[in-house]
Amino acid sequence: MIQPTALVDCRAKLGERVMVWNWVQVREDAEIGDCTILSKGVFIDCGVKIGKNVKIQNNVSVYHGVTIEDGVFVGPHVCFTNDKHPRAVNPDGSLKSAADWTVTPILIRRGASLGANCTILPGVTVGRFAMIGSGAVVTKDVPDYGLMVGNPARQVGWVCECGEKLDPGNRCACCNKTIAVEEGVGA
Repeated sequence: MIQPTALVDCRAKLGERVMVWNWVQVREDAEIGDCTILSKGVFIDCGVKIGKNVKIQNNVSVYHGVTIEDGVFVGPHVCFTNDKHPRAVNPDGSLKSAADWTVTPILIRRGASLGANCTILPGVTVGRFAMIGSGAVVTKDVPDYGLMVGNPARQVGWVCECGEKLDPGNRCACCNKTIAVEEGVGA
């Protein structure tokens, strides 16, 4: 389903049952997996790869160099960046072109959740089923199941695949699962 106000480049690849809502733009060579939802005002840059069963909420821009694996939740107004040294002009004052900068990739692993208005800096990998709190600024890699908050983001615990915080024994009170986490690993 593609809303009439959306712009989807004919060179983009959309899987089955993808939902593209109002005012979305999907650029050339983007790949969107089956059953993914792109909510109002989402921008998907050229060459971006998004897995299946992903939910991207309103007003998110996913820039060139970002890869989002299956089952990821991206909250409203999440900010992905891709340039470690952003400038509009070169030292001589001339406008920068695509050849004047280097894309630094971002990887969001399967099942991760990114809270509303968080920022993911270039070069970061967010681990499987990690959870990033609303408004956090992620400057370093996040381990699988890591729970991150703040600016800069710091790890404050671990979460289960169901989204609940784990107890000190890494057990989930909600679904009774015990999660094997890498102690001593974290941003």
